[in-house]
Amino acid sequence: MSTPADFLAHLDQDDPRTPSQQIANQIRAAIKLGKLKAGEKLPSQPDLAERYGVARETVKAALRPLYAERLLISRQGSGVFVRAQTELPVGLRPHIEAAFEDPHVRIDFAGFSGETLANTLSEVLDKVRAGRLTPESIAIRVMLSDPGAPLALPCRADTAADDPAVRRRADRITRRAVDSIIDGVGELADLGLVKTATAEVRAHSASPLFKLYLINDEEAFFGFYPVLEHTVTIDKAPVSIFDPMGKDATLFHFSTGDDTETSNGPQYVAQARTWFDSVWTTISREYPQ
Repeated sequence: MSTPADFLAHLDQDDPRTPSQQIANQIRAAIKLGKLKAGEKLPSQPDLAERYGVARETVKAALRPLYAERLLISRQGSGVFVRAQTELPVGLRPHIEAAFEDPHVRIDFAGFSGETLANTLSEVLDKVRAGRLTPESIAIRVMLSDPGAPLALPCRADTAADDPAVRRRADRITRRAVDSIIDGVGELADLGLVKTATAEVRAHSASPLFKLYLINDEEAFFGFYPVLEHTVTIDKAPVSIFDPMGKDATLFHFSTGDDTETSNGPQYVAQARTWFDSVWTTISREYPQ
């Protein structure tokens, strides 16, 4: 972790900008230049105030535009961190890993296959097995489009119509991800590494057009699936399909720790939770095993 001396200069008394503007500029530059990296914690407000010889209100004023620019995120009880600006998997993993530092972990995912979530979780669960992360409970809920049901996507590119063979391919990809999540979480409970660990999976018949991650009811990541045409091998023959491409989805990050005066993050997280729960308890059904 960086110390203040690593990236902070002194205030310039001859600078016409206010102390809060100078502090904001220094922190912004440190982030842009990579001196402060995604997921890294800033010094506390009292430490910053002491470092610069200013009041805490001046530090708060300096941080406010950085929240608005989505450079910083505040996690209740933990401090202020540099927000991840990149796409998956680099952007998501630090936030999921940070969630596992809490005693109770809750992650909900809605989307297509859950493949990226499975890959990200596998790295974090390895740290739980190694004793580097020690949550007391883990609760994962995964809500997917049912590849066993006729859907608008994925589909054949030549007819834009549902094809059972295309669905079978999607089903294989989805089941690999689902099995990885269920087995990985279940193993932690079987080994007694956490008190309780559950992974539930449900499916619905809506086409996959976006992905949503909810992390500990504090953060939400949302991204649209680009629908792209590409050629895959099905039954040993090349087939052109229209496919929702999760790896190409840029994620937008919202947090309950965002400044409510400059961000709708807290409202977004709350509404995303309401939406997820409503679909989970109404039109979704147990994922077919």
